[in-house]
Amino acid sequence: MQDGFGRKINYLRISVTDRCNFRCQYCMSEKMTFMPKSELLTLEEITLVAERFIGHGIRKIRLTGGEPLVRRDMKDVIQRLGRKVASGELEELTLTTNGSLLTEYADHLAANCVRRINVSMDTLDSHRFAEITRGAEVNVVLDGIDAAKAAGIRVKINMVALRDFNESDLLPMAEYCADNDHDLTVIETMPLGDVGADRKLAHISADEFLAPLREKYALSPLGHRSAGPARYVSVEPLNLRLGLITPLSNNFCDDCNRLRLTTDGKIFMCLGHNAHVDLRAAVRKDGIAAVDQLLQQALKLKPLRHDFNAQLDGSAEILERHMNVTGG
Repeated sequence: MQDGFGRKINYLRISVTDRCNFRCQYCMSEKMTFMPKSELLTLEEITLVAERFIGHGIRKIRLTGGEPLVRRDMKDVIQRLGRKVASGELEELTLTTNGSLLTEYADHLAANCVRRINVSMDTLDSHRFAEITRGAEVNVVLDGIDAAKAAGIRVKINMVALRDFNESDLLPMAEYCADNDHDLTVIETMPLGDVGADRKLAHISADEFLAPLREKYALSPLGHRSAGPARYVSVEPLNLRLGLITPLSNNFCDDCNRLRLTTDGKIFMCLGHNAHVDLRAAVRKDGIAAVDQLLQQALKLKPLRHDFNAQLDGSAEILERHMNVTGG
């Protein structure tokens, strides 16, 4: 598949639920209203739509949320999509999680061809972790990460950069990742949804956020690429691979290879735009074959770039949907 700008689209992110057992302050408001179950794609719909996407050239799928592992039928979703990896129809099945349920799921993930996962964790400090997540315990996440590593799954830590909150946590996080052979990715905040905070105050560029790391270690560009938008540097002599996702300070849209399937069955062609096509309605009305035509429509609608910078400086309207609906 190619979009209207000639970019090859081979990566699909599927948000399987908008629910989460954390309430991270940059992701959602403290008292969220979640979608009724009837609006969510069913297990059968998720797998059938995913299979149709694979038939059109999708080679990598990431399951996201919300927290994907809180969905009751997730073991079935993982098992069915894992078979596509085993058969060679899909190159990779991955997962983004807050890590809180990994002690329960790690062996199942490993047994069903999930070879690497991303774990969202913005600090190792127990008090700041509880503050940013509104009450979660960091040790539960650390135990889950250990369980995933023991099951043979590669772990990458996703750390959102937050001004005046976790700058001092970068060095401890980098050294923890290096000691445990985990990759680390630093992510700039993105203006999605009303979370009850001033995003200009929270935002800090990745370059500024990395200052404490540069004072102690040498950072050098790497040619490594993953399916996502991160660019990578090596941190020496720490022997750490560090990813940088910089939607605001260093736009990466020229290489975009992604589509997103939301919790309620909409295809969003860009995280920073509202344009979408409604797969759920079409599939429930006309059957799974409706996906084919809508995919072509989605590719034509995919924009060249996001509008996050304009949204942050107030010259464009902030998108109403929260990250937990669209998928991280």
